[in-house]
Amino acid sequence: MITDDTITAIATPVGSGGVGIIRISGDKAIQIASRVFNSARGLSLNESVNNSFYYGYIYDDKGSKIDNGIALVMKNPRSYTGEDTVELQCHGSTVILKKVLSSILNAGARLAEPGEFSRRAFLNGRMDLTQAEGLYDLIRAKSDQAAKAALEQLDGVLKNKFNNLYDNLLEVIANLETTLDFVEDELPDEVFKDIILKIDNEVKEMDELLESWNDGHLLREGLQIVILGRPNVGKSTLLNAFLGFDRAIVSDVPGTTRDSIEEQLILSGIPLRVIDTAGLRKTNCSIESKGIERAKKYGEMADLIIYMLDASTKISEEDISRLSEIPKNKLIVLLNKIDLGRHIENIEGIEISLKNETDLTKLKNAITDKIFLRKDSVSGAYISERHRNLLLKSINEAKKSREYLNKNIEKHIVESCEHLRCSLEYLGQITGRVYHDELLDNIFSRFCIGK
Repeated sequence: MITDDTITAIATPVGSGGVGIIRISGDKAIQIASRVFNSARGLSLNESVNNSFYYGYIYDDKGSKIDNGIALVMKNPRSYTGEDTVELQCHGSTVILKKVLSSILNAGARLAEPGEFSRRAFLNGRMDLTQAEGLYDLIRAKSDQAAKAALEQLDGVLKNKFNNLYDNLLEVIANLETTLDFVEDELPDEVFKDIILKIDNEVKEMDELLESWNDGHLLREGLQIVILGRPNVGKSTLLNAFLGFDRAIVSDVPGTTRDSIEEQLILSGIPLRVIDTAGLRKTNCSIESKGIERAKKYGEMADLIIYMLDASTKISEEDISRLSEIPKNKLIVLLNKIDLGRHIENIEGIEISLKNETDLTKLKNAITDKIFLRKDSVSGAYISERHRNLLLKSINEAKKSREYLNKNIEKHIVESCEHLRCSLEYLGQITGRVYHDELLDNIFSRFCIGK
């Protein structure tokens, strides 16, 4: 990727809107913007001061006026990318935005690649990789809680945590390498005891960070809840009750739902993907059989299963067998139709009648209890799958280093240092203190073109 040229892109979403923004960044950003934008006061953008804005007119390369709008000028390093940056705000018509973009491209800029503005911000020291990922999470946040966590990550909560780990481990390596300059008898035992203690503390802190992954995964990807049970126990009715409108067809005819229906909703700040499935039973219908097989597969992949039973009838042997196969930590048993009387025996679960909204609240509370986030997470910022994988590798290398020191400290200092340096490199890849182009491509290619 070329990073010394000037790039441009539409920064607002596709479609019509009141305002549209085109971003220009690079050494020639102000010069290029001045070719397409004329201030109403006759002042050239080349004469502009930092963090200033101007009202004026935008022209194409033939001198025809395209639109009127505002030019925001931000000079390096006080801009998002750390480069000279100009943002042209015009009316949000798709046609207008495309014309303005074409005019800027003709004036000498090139079209930005996905995430290239943010990539330049990283390369120019405006943010680290955890902050860049926090920005990505903020843009795609599905709930208030996810947005709050992403904002804290963007503000540097994880950055500070990982930088402290990196600096501490770097100090441990330096201290351990220093011992190589001494003969064995010159070093007191306390020196190595202190080094071992610091390695153990590093591993402990990394383990604590790992514990926030599950909560982060929950906020970023949402929880998959699958509704299972025999036909006519109220699965589709439950989905409709969750959503507040009739999404699934409800009928007294068994086997009405033959395919899986998925919808999203927010509960206690957590995004949920609720899946209604075909009723579990033996059938000769090939279409219904496929729906049942799909229901079973969804059940295997589910984060949480709501298994529904008809409380007004006796439980079947099939239900007993299926319930025994579901892990208790991902199971909620729902005894529906309790208004018709309870005839089911030896089964504990939430008694409910979907005709009663209060009973639905009981179920929502039970779901919330199952997915409740830890209170001691890292100030509300949670590590991602990428962070988790690198942390596991870093911990593994630190433990290998520790094992060498356990064997015979003086004879294995070199090997121990090698593993600590590997541990340090994995930590550095999390924040970007250590990086390569493939790593940056993997992170920033997920961004939209204008970010």
